[in-house]
Amino acid sequence: MFPIRDHNPSGRRPYIVYTLMALNILAYAFYATTFTTDIELARLYDAYALIPAEIDASHRLSPLVSSLFLHGSFMHLAGNMLFLWIFGDNMEDEMGHLPFLAFYIVCGIGAGLIHVVSGPGSHVPTIGASGAIAGVMGGYLLLFPRARIDILLILVIYFRIFSIPAYLMLGVWLGLQFLGTLDTDPNTGGVAYWAHTGGFAVGLLITVPLWIKRGARAFWGQTHGQPPHPQANYTASRIPQFPRKKSPRSPWSKGN
Repeated sequence: MFPIRDHNPSGRRPYIVYTLMALNILAYAFYATTFTTDIELARLYDAYALIPAEIDASHRLSPLVSSLFLHGSFMHLAGNMLFLWIFGDNMEDEMGHLPFLAFYIVCGIGAGLIHVVSGPGSHVPTIGASGAIAGVMGGYLLLFPRARIDILLILVIYFRIFSIPAYLMLGVWLGLQFLGTLDTDPNTGGVAYWAHTGGFAVGLLITVPLWIKRGARAFWGQTHGQPPHPQANYTASRIPQFPRKKSPRSPWSKGN
């Protein structure tokens, strides 16, 4: 289950979202084609990835930002950019271009610091924009809890698109990240669940002053908890559905 779009395109062009997506894509294209051996990639990660033990020992903070523009695979990059595209445009529209950029970077730094605190002795390089994007999702939940999000549900050979409110989709996502923190050792690698959970909390908290400025609960009443733009009208999904076919009954089975 993963989101594919929301129903409220932004009211103005999200130039910062475009720029962040372009930087992430160009960075991945560059090092994926330039650094082709494990040794070269290790040197890249040693210089620019977030390594908690090195942050704790040297207090070199630049990897908290540079690691946000590195990804481990094309699917890692594609998933993060999809989430940034869905949730980032409305947040940029509501905050303004430069404030949204500052918000994104602060969320990424906050997520990285929480990851460091969760495993200060870890020597595992951590990369990806997901901590910053989790912050965007946290802010989105506070400002637009009832925005409609289309999710694609895949069950083996069954495909279907559902439209659900943002609070449900983001609540389930956050719950899964929190459960991951209970069953994952930051020192062994894998998904950085603490960065996701922490980034989400940082983004939500930083958005509180803007929410209050907009009127807090009154803002929800005015916008019905959705981005203040007309909803897009999407036609019925063309994703095929493949229900399980019943086996033809044997002429020797009971009832014949």
